Amino acid sequence: MKTLFENGRLTVYFEGRIDTNNAPAVDKDLKDAVSASGAEDIVIDADKLEYISSAGLRVLMKLRKDQGKPIPVINVSNDVYDIFETTGFTELLEITKKLREISVEGCDIVGQGGNGTVYRLDEDKIVKLYNSGGRALVDQEQRFARTAFVSGIPTVIPYDVVRCGERYGVVFELLRSDTLGHAISREPARMPELVDQYVALAKELHSTSVEKGALPDVRVLMRERVSRLDRWCSAEEIAELMSIVDTIPECDTVIHGDLHPGNIMIQDGELLLIDLAEVTVGPRAFDLASIFRDMIAGARTDEKMTEMTIGMPVAMVEQTAQLFFMKYTGITDPAGLKAYFDKLGLIYAFNVVLLCGSGIGAAEAHAPRIMKNLLHPVVLANKDAIPYIISTL
Repeated sequence: MKTLFENGRLTVYFEGRIDTNNAPAVDKDLKDAVSASGAEDIVIDADKLEYISSAGLRVLMKLRKDQGKPIPVINVSNDVYDIFETTGFTELLEITKKLREISVEGCDIVGQGGNGTVYRLDEDKIVKLYNSGGRALVDQEQRFARTAFVSGIPTVIPYDVVRCGERYGVVFELLRSDTLGHAISREPARMPELVDQYVALAKELHSTSVEKGALPDVRVLMRERVSRLDRWCSAEEIAELMSIVDTIPECDTVIHGDLHPGNIMIQDGELLLIDLAEVTVGPRAFDLASIFRDMIAGARTDEKMTEMTIGMPVAMVEQTAQLFFMKYTGITDPAGLKAYFDKLGLIYAFNVVLLCGSGIGAAEAHAPRIMKNLLHPVVLANKDAIPYIISTL
């Protein structure tokens, strides 16, 4: 049995078989390693573990009892995972399966954005590889996608979490499909029909409720971001921002967080959502503001990124957005639509300020400029209007 003690964490590498013949020796070696290291955090790496019997499981139960908390067991093969699951140990320990290694060399790019890139693996599956964020982020997306799927939200079916070099991703089922953005770009004459489907999907999403705790509450995430703005904001400014968040009404309906045509697939005429890493529950205004961000504000400030993310020429992006909002809201006159966009712009500005507390490097790099241009002149100047707008849009 090999061990590695690093940064206060002891990693124990299980190998081969652990059964009645060697379980007592493994138990002794494990206790000795824990005692010698003095580590409080212990991880079992089961990458080379081929089999574990009830005697081996009892060794892990003793360790859990001694530590007083669940022990992470990582890189578990499918066969060994089946043993843990059958015996109920998946409820007692933090079991993580070994990731399947894949290659995307030669694969077509289906979509691309700030978080990652979507590749077509074959006729049946796509994979979304994240640029950063590690295993936890892709596990989160897989979990959120499953929650959305079982709640009846039209979404692609998530399969497994995979690894590609140093990047992590989620594999989804998709049969001979394309993004909504590419479909509109390829057949502009179908824009009204496809936008009707886009609006119907958005309204279905925004009328879907989930059980409390099944998905994160957007207000909780916002409070966390506000609390991390102390590098750029005074205590008084943080208090004012927190008061805006606290006034946002509670809502149990689903919001996607990135609801643009590059994150919607068409399969057999049905629109299906992908990229559910940011899905939460909250007022629909946040989704509408994200569409405004990507298809109106983004189209006017970064044409190249907009075209890459949405999958259509920037002029068509704005046209699609205008049509979407007219159909979603019923507002058809230009003046009324401009007033509506002004409201969405305030929510967008509020979100941009809070994004500086998200830990995303790109947002933090621009934080001084964002605070100067948006914090007082836009967000705090409208601190009473923003919650009202969010609750009424």
